[in-house]
Amino acid sequence: MMSEVQVHTVARQMLERHGFAAIAKAAEQAQACDGRGEADEAKEWRHIADAMKIIRGPHQS
Repeated sequence: MMSEVQVHTVARQMLERHGFAAIAKAAEQAQACDGRGEADEAKEWRHIADAMKIIRGPHQS
């Protein structure tokens, strides 16, 4: 299991590399892990996606 610091580091790196599409990529990874029965990995990918949403900030209207 990744530490909170590691999760946020990965989230930041993915956002820098892929922009906001990184959130969708993390969600796809989580679904793929679920499909393979890797529940812990899926949970980590969802945690990374949540961290990216926090980094991104609130939606503006």
